[in-house]
Amino acid sequence: MNDETIPEARYVGLFRRLFAIFYDCFLLIAILFIVSGIATALNGGKAVEPGDAIYPILVILILLLCYLYFSWFWINGGQSLGMKTWRIQLKSNDHGRASDSSIDHKTAAIRFFTALISWGFFGLGFLWALFDKQNRCWHDISSKTVLIDLRARRD
Repeated sequence: MNDETIPEARYVGLFRRLFAIFYDCFLLIAILFIVSGIATALNGGKAVEPGDAIYPILVILILLLCYLYFSWFWINGGQSLGMKTWRIQLKSNDHGRASDSSIDHKTAAIRFFTALISWGFFGLGFLWALFDKQNRCWHDISSKTVLIDLRARRD
């Protein structure tokens, strides 16, 4: 990809963004069921609970798998499977304009962990998109990225 700006970018609204997240959650839940099943087997057949020796490892593994899922798709094409379904693509937001360049590992990490914080504040970071001109959430702003509606592009 090149670093040219996208002249007529249309930004994705909050609801399409949430629908894409919903799709991605279904895929992640399937993966996390398998991981949880393995953790339960390693825990003597009992559900892993806070205080169990394996609990911190399971939490870290779940966060790592979620991070790897999103970051791999964001770095390699700018679209998770949910984003592809809803025709949404992640782009670098250079100088306030969508750029046709992909993001790097550092940007993906900033975006992912800021999104976790956004959810932690009762979704306030996501609701921010309702007031931003480019429909950006906290994790878009902190990582200097933007979501583009591919239905609007004329290729």
